Amino acid sequence: QVQLVESGGGLVQPGGSLRLACAASGSIFKANAMRWYRQAPGKQRELVAMITSVGRINYADSVKGRFTISRDNAKITVHLQMNSLKPEDTAIYYCNADLVPTGSAYESNYWGQGTQVTVSS
Repeated sequence: QVQLVESGGGLVQPGGSLRLACAASGSIFKANAMRWYRQAPGKQRELVAMITSVGRINYADSVKGRFTISRDNAKITVHLQMNSLKPEDTAIYYCNADLVPTGSAYESNYWGQGTQVTVSS
């Protein structure tokens, strides 16, 4: 069974940094686009950053210059380095990926369970 598992969330002071990790497990033939979303209380889930299998990257305007997404194709992991954190970055952060399970001819979209990031003094 294919799963995504996030780690690295926590409580940090404004201006601080956190590094989130997401690891895919199970029998996976190929990993295509991988993404980080976030959802703050009372708000819709929003796309934070995306990285394709060939390394093309997009960021939400609100995190450009502060967050960096990266991936390891061999380990099927994606990271989100978050610097200069602000209180408005507080949210549950979700990993999302387009994966092709071994033996399947089709790509499916998967979500992790989410990890809480709280930026507060």
